[in-house]
Amino acid sequence: MGKLTYDHSLTVDFDDRTLAHLQVVIGMKLRRGESFYFSWKDDQQVGDGRTSIWLHPTIPLVYKFYGSRVPQINPHWIRALELTANTHTGLHITDENTANSTEMGPS
Repeated sequence: MGKLTYDHSLTVDFDDRTLAHLQVVIGMKLRRGESFYFSWKDDQQVGDGRTSIWLHPTIPLVYKFYGSRVPQINPHWIRALELTANTHTGLHITDENTANSTEMGPS
């Protein structure tokens, strides 16, 4: 289980695979100087609600991975996550399997 720390004050757990994909998408957007929202569904332990943060190139982010192996990056999932980040509601986590089947199109 990895951790994303936002502005030295908020720490959120994500599995390492998801966090690696988020790091790529967030990095792409921030490298271009783009600000955007990132929202996720909270764990039941913290109230089962939803959290949304504003990501900006000047706000510090720390990605802490607990596994020693770097997950293989799925370009279809990256594209699906990037598409959500480009909407008015901002980045949110989509299902990797859905991203794979959507990108492949009909067989």
